[in-house]
Amino acid sequence: MAKTAYFDCFSGASGDMVLGAILDLGLPLDDLRAALGSLALDFGGVSAERVLRSGVSAIKFRLHEAAHQDAPRHDHAHAHGHEHHAHDHAHAHDHGHHHHPHDHHSLKEIAAAIERSALSRDGKDRATQLFRRLAEAEAEVHDMPVERVHLHEVGALDSIVDIVGAVFALEWLGAARVISSPLNVGSGVVQCAHGTFPVPAPATARLLEGVPIYSGAVASELTTPTGALLVTSYAQSFGPLPLMQIDRIGYGAGDKDFKGHPNVLRIFVGEADLDVAAQPIVAIECEIDDMNPQLFGPLMDRLYAAGALDVFYVPVQMKKNRPGTLVTVIARPDRRHEISGVLFAETTTIGVRYREMLRECLEREVQTVETPAGPIRFKIARRGGEVLNAAPEFDDCVRAAAERRLPVKTVQALAMKAWMDR
Repeated sequence: MAKTAYFDCFSGASGDMVLGAILDLGLPLDDLRAALGSLALDFGGVSAERVLRSGVSAIKFRLHEAAHQDAPRHDHAHAHGHEHHAHDHAHAHDHGHHHHPHDHHSLKEIAAAIERSALSRDGKDRATQLFRRLAEAEAEVHDMPVERVHLHEVGALDSIVDIVGAVFALEWLGAARVISSPLNVGSGVVQCAHGTFPVPAPATARLLEGVPIYSGAVASELTTPTGALLVTSYAQSFGPLPLMQIDRIGYGAGDKDFKGHPNVLRIFVGEADLDVAAQPIVAIECEIDDMNPQLFGPLMDRLYAAGALDVFYVPVQMKKNRPGTLVTVIARPDRRHEISGVLFAETTTIGVRYREMLRECLEREVQTVETPAGPIRFKIARRGGEVLNAAPEFDDCVRAAAERRLPVKTVQALAMKAWMDR
């Protein structure tokens, strides 16, 4: 069993929501203040307060910038987000924040501040990599070298506080594994320094490449660049809540309070079995009662070519008392669209259904064993280092049986004895 953190991003994620949730899990605010103070940057102060978001109690983390110690940084934020984004500071400043030129720092200055901070060696390396990745996302969006990115966007004080604070907080949390749900990015548009963009904004979308996201009913930007950066950098996998024993739950609040939708990031912390490889999969099914049976063979080949992990056919009795075939395909969630396309193109079905689930797999390897019938490959399955199954490769047994003119079952028996005697 190992300590696992699950990020439930049903209302997206932002840097201050991550910090709020981990403060709610027990991180002492004074420890966070000390870590941020060790950067030796004049960012003002930070605070945390308990608030309600659609009736749910959560911690709201705030930065009080040096020029406005009594004004929370988010009260004048644009109407669509949780925080001032790496790409929309110019817009945010129009609403009351008056930053000075020294409020913005270059990548080199940020790296120097991180290096002199009280973060661990791993934490310093992680924080530096995060800023580099954020700058690269901005550079790709604006089609310019990283060195030429407008650094007040990446190096704004609240971005530095959120990212460095989150690195310290996640190290304090000490989870051996981080898993995230798909991220709700919200909907509508967001005002950025370069104009009006649909949600997710360009830098956010770039940071979310390769990650499952969706658009919910809330017409607001829910996942920010900093939130996308942190969740995608720390999460080792994405999917439903895994099999785990929950010890604590933390809630981090976003800025806005939507009616009927708790604007919070929820983090579950508990124990999960790391020896069991729990993988998200999808089962895609349809029934067919009007297709030439000869087509089922090529169909299976096409499904495997499209990325199916398993395909099987089951005889069923359908409506109007017709005999038919239930087609079931098991695949990774990212292959669902392509596999559904194969089913529509290669069969007579006019609809498919799917459900997402987890599968647990034993650790597997292949070993070659010398037997009286020649070398035979064995599939070995382990859990926690213990061998639970060992089976000779059937194709190898068929080949050896043909070469030696022996029954296949005899070769299988010889192979199993050789495995037991090895």
